[in-house]
Amino acid sequence: MAVLEQNVDKLQGYLARFREGGIANRIAGADRAGGAGVFQTCSPVDRSVICDVAHGTRDDIDAAAQAASDVFADWRDMPATERRKILINVAEAIEARAEEIALCECWDTGQTLRFMSKAALRGAENFRYFADQVVQARDGQHLKSPTLMNITTRVPIGPVGVITPWNTPFMLSTWKIAPALAAGCTVVHKPAEASPLTARLLVEIAEEAGLPPGVLNTVNGFGEEAGKALTEHPLIKAIAFVGESRTGSIITKQGADTLKRMHLELGGKNPVIVFDDADLERALDAVIFMIYSINGERCTSSSRLLVQDTIKDEFEARLIERVNNIKVGHPLDPATEIGPLVTEEHFNKVTSYFDIAKQDGATVAAGGETVGDVGYFVRPTLFTNATNDMRIAQEEIFGPVLTSIPFSTEEEALAMANDTAYGLTGYLWTNDLTRALRFTDKLEAGMIWVNSENVRHLPTPFGGVKASGIGRDGGDWSFEFYMEQKHVGFATGAHKIMRLGA
Repeated sequence: MAVLEQNVDKLQGYLARFREGGIANRIAGADRAGGAGVFQTCSPVDRSVICDVAHGTRDDIDAAAQAASDVFADWRDMPATERRKILINVAEAIEARAEEIALCECWDTGQTLRFMSKAALRGAENFRYFADQVVQARDGQHLKSPTLMNITTRVPIGPVGVITPWNTPFMLSTWKIAPALAAGCTVVHKPAEASPLTARLLVEIAEEAGLPPGVLNTVNGFGEEAGKALTEHPLIKAIAFVGESRTGSIITKQGADTLKRMHLELGGKNPVIVFDDADLERALDAVIFMIYSINGERCTSSSRLLVQDTIKDEFEARLIERVNNIKVGHPLDPATEIGPLVTEEHFNKVTSYFDIAKQDGATVAAGGETVGDVGYFVRPTLFTNATNDMRIAQEEIFGPVLTSIPFSTEEEALAMANDTAYGLTGYLWTNDLTRALRFTDKLEAGMIWVNSENVRHLPTPFGGVKASGIGRDGGDWSFEFYMEQKHVGFATGAHKIMRLGA
């Protein structure tokens, strides 16, 4: 309890300036009030108001886009080694303020310190990794032909828009912004309105670390106004978006008139398939971790458990026991494993599935109830006796809610795994190598882990198929999005040119 009290005291110190001055938009290195006044951000822990936030409008987005455009050439043409040095400075500055970032993120989102204590360090790792790629980002190929020396290179696409979600906002912001800056792009960032604190910290940290004013601009606001203005703005050449699939479709339409390049990291209804020959102890740990960590509010969560019928009863019994032991509590308590859901709207959405499950004939085997009457807390929930056509198996709930569905054969498991609109990740547990090869080849998902939970390796491609998104992040795939390919052909001699009208 003493540690919790200490963390709360530290948090109050970090929040004092926000409560006093609110959060302004940051454009061209200067604070700017929102054109529509302010809105308030509240903590899901106790529903208290944290601070006022600038309510950005189309005019604010226009000013930010113009600022990003004005400094684009200078940032693009800065020697790569200098840009690398600045990004390393940003990484070091993030590490120095890691505690502040983590505590603010917990209070703003409801995420637990157990997981958010590492979020800032992951953000620093993103900046450090992409900084190390800066020098070779523009490298290309030499493609010789009979008459030409063909050279390819890459150049930054221009000012880009980054729209990030509320679930792990700091880490995901760095995951998009770091490679954009490393590529030589300038950025207009619109963070989620539900979690604006650490976006403000990021732009402050970046500028204090030497990032020139206007290279990174932050405009707070709502999707239907500020977000729409960003996706439609003619100076913005590309949009990197993380969020719901339905929203991804909307912003794609909004960007169509300006032929914007889109990278969409969207939703998922990801299966974890457990065969009876798997290491069941490790599988159980991974199943629990991948749905109940980060409050279940993660796009890569394994929210559908497909378990072979020969082990179903045993596996579900052990699962129920473990789920009922998960500690729900204050997010700043290091012992807490699940904190409150992010907003009242999301809380109402997640809890609505408790009745939906019962109406469709599933069993609420664990959880299925709220906790307390102050914040947005729910018990980790497990649905059993479910079928793959139920809403709880098809719709993205995005909370600490797992649906267990039995299967008998490999063919049946594959058919159920693919029977969804989504295709972000898949998790397979089996000790049969040939089965793993067959199954992963046919599984419709952008990322698959075999006998493992989700372990991110920054150089690998991150993204989904079907309604889970378009494009890939990570390593060189990020640069492919933020940069344009250019081809230059040099004649190697006086080859014959067809003469017309001679």
